[in-house]
Amino acid sequence: MIRIGQLKLQPNHTEEELLQKITKTLRVSEKEILDYKIRKQSIDARKKTDIKYVYTIDVSVTNEQQILKKQKGNHIFRVTEKPYSFPILGKQKMKNRPVVIGAGPAGLFCAYFLAKNGYQPIVYERGASVEERIKDIETFWETGVLNTESNVQFGEGGAGTFSDGKLNTLVKDSFGRNQEVLNVFVENGAPKDILYTNKPHIGTDVLIRVVKNMRERIQSWGGDICFHSKFTDFEQKEGKLKNITIVSQKGEQQVPVETMVLAIGHSARDTFSMLYEKDMPIVAKAFAVGVRVEHSQGMINESQYGKEMADKLPVASYKVAENLENGRGVYSFCMCPGGYVVNASSEEGYLAVNGMSYHARDGKNANSAIIVTVTPDDYGDDHPLAGMYFQRELEKKAYTLGNGKVPIQRFADYCQNRKTQSLGTIEPQIKGGYVFANVRDIFPQVINESIELGIKSFDRHIHGFADDDTILSGVESRTSSPIRITRNEQLEIDESGIYPCGEGAGYAGGITSAAMDGIKVAEKIAAKFSPYDSK
Repeated sequence: MIRIGQLKLQPNHTEEELLQKITKTLRVSEKEILDYKIRKQSIDARKKTDIKYVYTIDVSVTNEQQILKKQKGNHIFRVTEKPYSFPILGKQKMKNRPVVIGAGPAGLFCAYFLAKNGYQPIVYERGASVEERIKDIETFWETGVLNTESNVQFGEGGAGTFSDGKLNTLVKDSFGRNQEVLNVFVENGAPKDILYTNKPHIGTDVLIRVVKNMRERIQSWGGDICFHSKFTDFEQKEGKLKNITIVSQKGEQQVPVETMVLAIGHSARDTFSMLYEKDMPIVAKAFAVGVRVEHSQGMINESQYGKEMADKLPVASYKVAENLENGRGVYSFCMCPGGYVVNASSEEGYLAVNGMSYHARDGKNANSAIIVTVTPDDYGDDHPLAGMYFQRELEKKAYTLGNGKVPIQRFADYCQNRKTQSLGTIEPQIKGGYVFANVRDIFPQVINESIELGIKSFDRHIHGFADDDTILSGVESRTSSPIRITRNEQLEIDESGIYPCGEGAGYAGGITSAAMDGIKVAEKIAAKFSPYDSK
């Protein structure tokens, strides 16, 4: 197969024009092309007057060797596809079915690959099925009544289901897991363009359907998913996992288990505390906190594409970062084009926000988190859970400041350290109630200083970013897990049978990396054990 890189076309090109470009680039006729596949599609908007789509294309041709001999330059070369391969299955017999705690991306993908290969996993999820979860979340946004076990953080699909559904990752991947994650999403109802777009996204509305389909596949392969089933304790004997305690609507039960995947998510604070009390190897890790900022999506489009093309291309995204003189890093995170800020709280008396987009990304505002790196030095404590306590302190202030509603502020007022009294040109797009406040009251001075300096510096790259009417809301505190549960090269805690996994355990940062980590853990379990057999 021949790969063509840096193949450029006008944004409004047709499929026929793409084929013509391929034949011209390879200097072949259409008859010599057997098939072609788009591997990557991105937009080159560096020259606003000459914006192009840029493609990487894999082409199957007749007489490949002869065609390659005619080529010049380093953008055309031979490639060999190496599809993802699940490992050869192990031989050690399982006494009981493997258990996965949590049905977020890590747990769901781990269970998916275990079930597909005959291991009949049992997934325990403290929250609700995605269908029930939607109702609980919409009720919370409309009334403020929070279900602490079924919300934006807890439930089938995890926190990523109610986000933008971004599927890009910076994780280096030589095993094909990244592509396999995308393949699984497409197999379960995601649009095929996520297989090649530069920054693929699904959107909350489509993710809901995909997650449900994945659950049904797991069940069809012999797996079980138990909702409203909370993992509260476990017992070991001579360093080996013996059983776990699950509290469900049926009451409390002990489940015999030798293999357990801990895919608990970054907001399972009660579980973090239980694991710490049970002497699990937990360490504090750096993360980031800050605010959500909202701008007009039209302004972002115009900044990225220019006036002429602003409404002729897919809605624009951005990524900005700055190292400040005060030693802090400030950067954008989880940018949601045409999206909404959402009240993402999961504990009574504490408030956190996140960003969300539907597949169409047709909301009138763009939003992203503008966050500042914090480390254990900021917590003033060497306790492994100090970062978690720091998050909760900020969330308590945000809740109090807004009396349970999302506190918002114009950027001009934030800079002047005063409560906002009225809106300007930008109307907040927020799921859940909001109130005017002085968001500055949430943070330590160094965080406030860094957010203000960062937003002002980003205005040099995106004119209008630091506009007086830019809307800030707080607090963005759940950017990643504040802890890491240490594991060995087999992705296990010693040889206990406990496998920390995904974002909550400190090994991922987003849907795709969490899903990939879930696959890695499934591989380790499969390489050790033979598929479960009750006989």
